[in-house]
Amino acid sequence: MHILRFSDLCAQGKAQGQRVFIRADLNVPQDDAGRITEDTRIRASVPCIRMALDAGAAVMVTSHLGRPTEGEFKPADSLAPVARRLSELLGREVPLVADWVDGVQVQPGQVVLLENCRVNKGEKKNSPELAQKMAALCDIYVNDAFGTAHRAEGTTYGIAEYARQACAGPLLAAEIDAITQALANPKRPLVAIVAGSKVSTKLTILQSLSKNVDGLVVGGGIANTFMLAAGLPIGKSLAEPDLVGEAKAVIEAMKARGAEVPIPTDVVVAKTFAADAPATVKQAADVAEDDLILDIGPETAARLAAQLKQAGTIVWNGPVGVFEFDAFAGGTKAIAQAIAESSAFSIAGGGDTLAAIAKYGIEKDVGYISTGGGAFLEVLEGKKLPAFEILEKRAAS
Repeated sequence: MHILRFSDLCAQGKAQGQRVFIRADLNVPQDDAGRITEDTRIRASVPCIRMALDAGAAVMVTSHLGRPTEGEFKPADSLAPVARRLSELLGREVPLVADWVDGVQVQPGQVVLLENCRVNKGEKKNSPELAQKMAALCDIYVNDAFGTAHRAEGTTYGIAEYARQACAGPLLAAEIDAITQALANPKRPLVAIVAGSKVSTKLTILQSLSKNVDGLVVGGGIANTFMLAAGLPIGKSLAEPDLVGEAKAVIEAMKARGAEVPIPTDVVVAKTFAADAPATVKQAADVAEDDLILDIGPETAARLAAQLKQAGTIVWNGPVGVFEFDAFAGGTKAIAQAIAESSAFSIAGGGDTLAAIAKYGIEKDVGYISTGGGAFLEVLEGKKLPAFEILEKRAAS
């Protein structure tokens, strides 16, 4: 994927004295009092801002926060808590600028935060008029917000069409490199883990991956539907019986390529969905009518772990059991540890996956941890993300 990189422009001295507009992803969780409860996204955005300041640019940064109504600013929509945290991280005051679309005062060596971009009328629908006004504010547009790369909005697509130069920030560039390494040019065998409660939400991903991967590990409620497709009993477990045909088609598509979807041979069951429910390991063929499958069994976990340790590339999206309950966390823990111990290049994404990575402390052992939930899933689906598309188009022109 050929795109212009902001790091290259800075290295060549081309950002010196220029007005740089950075679209970051600063959409962080807050408590009822508006205090930030988790600041990973803000910290991840700092390198791009520092890069621009070190290069001698006049720096503007913006992001969305929450789900504001366009044209109706409310105090709860404000990036003020983000400006405070950014000031702490950068060791300098970061002024917050409201009503910025028609003009911003910022000098080289300075940085300002532009108020919640989704309050601007036309942002979500990518209004050309808004995009042109925003493009007029800058000499260089930098997209560093992978979490919004699957949306064609004013600050993620429109401005990139009209800005004098449009490029990828270090965070977005790293995502592109990791995705290319994992999916476009993978070291084989390529193993994907796709887990979640419903096949219907991940069906297109499963279908897309089944054409490319050497092993497709399914987990959670998705695995239950695949167990049904393999003729196994699942008791009263969460599943989608009406999608058994689609599950069978994925299994057959893999088989035709000499690849496989490993079906669990043993599972961990309980009679109720509760953290303190007694957990029982059973052979997959012995699941009773009143059983709930809440994890893969130790035999299955060991087999999958061995497969992951032999992989060349691993893509991980979703825990394979109810890992929030310790009695049903064994499968996810075994997979996390196998990924950590594998010499494969691994890329992981999705909120629950990140929670599992944090729980088992393997952050440093995963090749790349993706910051974008929906965007990561659309990449796995084989879709071309709008933000990538416009940056490629601009690089070509």
